[in-house]
Formats: sequence, structure tokens, C-alpha cells
Amino acid sequence: MNLEGFNFENLGQLLEWSPFVIVSENEHEKVDSLGIKIDAVVSSDPKKTLQNSTQLIHTENNPLQDALKFLTGERYPAVNIITDEFCAKDFALYVGRINLVILTPEKRIFPINSGFSKWKVANDHIEVLLEVKNLKTSGLAHLKDHTYKTEKDGFFSLSFDQPFTFIAEIF
Repeated sequence: MNLEGFNFENLGQLLEWSPFVIVSENEHEKVDSLGIKIDAVVSSDPKKTLQNSTQLIHTENNPLQDALKFLTGERYPAVNIITDEFCAKDFALYVGRINLVILTPEKRIFPINSGFSKWKVANDHIEVLLEVKNLKTSGLAHLKDHTYKTEKDGFFSLSFDQPFTFIAEIF
């Protein structure tokens, strides 16, 4: 959706897996100039000129939503979305339908269910992005607001009273 400020080393790691690459119309030229094979472009122009092997995903005004509809409709199991901003409501309808990872220049964001646990090194920062009821943590020290850090190398866990929330691993 937007490569502004994104670490190109991280982009290279994502591309090692030969993913199906979808770009927004605004990012098409930039991504193409990097020599990345583009599989689909989300565009409001139904007559947009594309290479023969590139699909057009039509959008009226919400390229992100239309790309996610396409991916879930085609039954893709997972998606990595590169963007410069995160709004939980843009992704909430797709939690449980596709494995979501949202990558911004500063964060790796993904939805979790209550009882989530993960191994991390000491002093990594974690942010809970949505208000949750009865949040209980293990292996995390509260820093401020919704930000925590791992206390030591090992597992941390989160439990709460709602279907899901989003967390961010801060780079």
C-alpha cells in the first residue's frame, strides 16, 4: 500500500518467499522501478495499461479493502501488508479469515487471541493497540499507556476478555 520509510532489507526478506505481490496504483511505478515482479495492481482505472501477466483488481475508493477481498476470495492463507499507517477497523473484518501481518516502518502488527504467547528476547517492546478488558500479562513489564517490554529472554503471554486484539512488535 505504501513503501515510504520501509526498510528495504525487510522487503527483500519478504520477497525471498516469492509471494503474490499486489500493489496500489500509487505505488505501482515505484515498485516496478525496483525490479519487483508485480502480480496485481489495485486501481480505479479499469483501462490501466499493465504487463500481460499482471492482473487488475478494480477499486472505487478503498484499495486496501478491495485487495483483502480479492485475497480472501481467492483463499490465500496469509498476507503481509506494507503501509505507513495502521487503523484496526481496516483489518478487523479479516481477522480469522486470513493471517494478517501489517508492516510499518516502525512496527510489525498482527491480531492475537486471548492466551497468546510468544518467545522474544529481553527488552523487546510490545504495544497493545486496542483497548482490552481484563488484560493479564506474563513476562512483560508495563512501561506506559499500552506499551510493555519483555522482562527476559523467553515467553511472554497476554490474556483478555474479548475475541481478539492487535499487538505491535516495535522495531
